[in-house]
Amino acid sequence: MIFLVEEDPEGGFNARALGESIYTEADTLEELKKQVRNALECHFDDQSKMPSIIRLHIVRDEVYAYA
Repeated sequence: MIFLVEEDPEGGFNARALGESIYTEADTLEELKKQVRNALECHFDDQSKMPSIIRLHIVRDEVYAYA
């Protein structure tokens, strides 16, 4: 399962699963990994249906002046 991870403008990170209604947030990337696992455990009642591989696709915006 793939999660799109973005930095929150107010601090921390947001993660949402592609193709599923799963969303979570955390202050650090390490904490976010725990939160993603927790969100998956809540979403999938049957542990056998929970994905064995989780991919975090981290998107970072960089803004710079071109002169």
